[in-house]
Amino acid sequence: MGEPISLWPGEFREPGGRRIFVRQDHSGAAASGARTLYLHGLAGSAGNWTDLMGALSPELAGEAPDFPGFGKSPPPPEGEYGVDAQAACVVDLIRDGASPVHLVGNSMGATTAVRVAAEHPELVRTLSLISPALPDLWPRRIPYQMTGALIPVVGPAVYSRIQRRPAEVRVQGMLDATFYDPSSASADRVLDALEAERERDRHEYGNTAVLESLRGLVTEYVRFGRRSLWRQAAEVSCPTLLVYAGHDKFVNPRLARRAARTFPNNRLVLLTEAGHFPMMETPERVARELRAFLRVAAPSR
Repeated sequence: MGEPISLWPGEFREPGGRRIFVRQDHSGAAASGARTLYLHGLAGSAGNWTDLMGALSPELAGEAPDFPGFGKSPPPPEGEYGVDAQAACVVDLIRDGASPVHLVGNSMGATTAVRVAAEHPELVRTLSLISPALPDLWPRRIPYQMTGALIPVVGPAVYSRIQRRPAEVRVQGMLDATFYDPSSASADRVLDALEAERERDRHEYGNTAVLESLRGLVTEYVRFGRRSLWRQAAEVSCPTLLVYAGHDKFVNPRLARRAARTFPNNRLVLLTEAGHFPMMETPERVARELRAFLRVAAPSR
């Protein structure tokens, strides 16, 4: 991996009346690249995509929003944090510029991306899902434990206590949980993560955003019928890249087989030495896979 780069600059926008912060790589040659949206996961931010956006610039014109209530974005005015609310935000953001777009999501962001691609196929040119949080009846230990935070009264109190730990402790915990090799994280990315934690600490809605988004994700896991996520996955019409990680502590890599059987037009990649955040841990490898996928799926970009 090359020298670490700085966080991409950003600006506040108001698609659909929601004020969100969007980091972007639209300067110079990247301005002529294919518009690409990157969607972060639970408790994440646009900064999670820094290195992957850099690795794919100037080929792709990247935009990475902070979902409402995360990163620098204020909470949603309607107080809704579920997947439908996030999908509506993404749809408005896409319609605010050139479309269709290449849509890339990690974890919860991938969940949102599936809903957008299924319900608004005209807006999505290709779909890339990295460690997608799709329903699993046998969840891994960490996500199973996380749902304990939703127990009335007790859960939020325990989560608040955890969040009162020093930011350094929380960041190390995040790396231990999401990287195959936590020591591979660069000093720059660790500092970025520390600042992201401190940013969350400055806002009283920080814990609410995480807990309500988690609640929304659990709701999707038990949803049945036409809008269940696996049924919507089967309805995605655009080319889809599926990236799973062999050491993912949140998403069972065995789900890759089901995903490959479900998405109609897909390419499956298993990264054997990566955790839940491969776009942060091995950005150049993920970039190579995206390029190879796009050469076939969208040769004209």
